[in-house]
Formats: sequence, structure tokens, C-alpha cells
Amino acid sequence: MAVKLFDSELKVMNVLWKEGDKTAKEISDILKAETGWNMNTTYTVIKKCIAKGAIERSEPGFLCHALIPKEAVQEAETDELIGKLFDGSVDKLFAALLGSKKLSAEQIARLKELVDREAEQ
Repeated sequence: MAVKLFDSELKVMNVLWKEGDKTAKEISDILKAETGWNMNTTYTVIKKCIAKGAIERSEPGFLCHALIPKEAVQEAETDELIGKLFDGSVDKLFAALLGSKKLSAEQIARLKELVDREAEQ
């Protein structure tokens, strides 16, 4: 993914990923309730997302459609985090996560399951 999204742009994208296609007005109403943003702020951020190729606008009603899947953004952000903070090492990331949080037995079992599944591929 070549598109870098800032936190404000991710708020708009999260609405579209969660709710599906929405008009700019609908996005604005949702973000006003969630974050207190006014309409002008939301429209400015939507226009930035359009300029970056993350959102497609259509008529009638300034309908917004996400062009980038959430999973692609998650993968790119994860890769960037691992590269910046953990020298590109996934095991260093896991060690940091395990060292900073007390995990429940259920969470540990899910992580083991994910690792086992990955090892089988």
C-alpha cells in the first residue's frame, strides 16, 4: 500500500469500513457524535482521502466508497511499526507485547493457535 493515512483520515476510513458506503453528510454526522468534529473538518479530511486515492466520490449526494481495504492498511501499518520500532523483527514485537501485558489463558491459547496455523503453511 503506497497510501499513508493519518489518524484523522483513518477515522473517516473506519466509518466506511464499518458502515459501508456513506454520504459525506452521514460520515460527518457519525464523526460529530464520536469525536465532536464539525462538518467542515470532516469534509476536509474526506477530500484529503479522495486526493490520496483512498476514497472514491460519486453522485448523487457526495457518496463515499472506500477504495482501500482495512486489511491492507493494517498490514502496511504493522509492517511500518515493526520496521521502525523493532528492527524489522516480528519476534521482538511479540516479546514486547508479551512483556508489557498480562495475557489471559484464552489469549495465550489464541496466540498459540495463530502461530501453529502459520507454522503449518
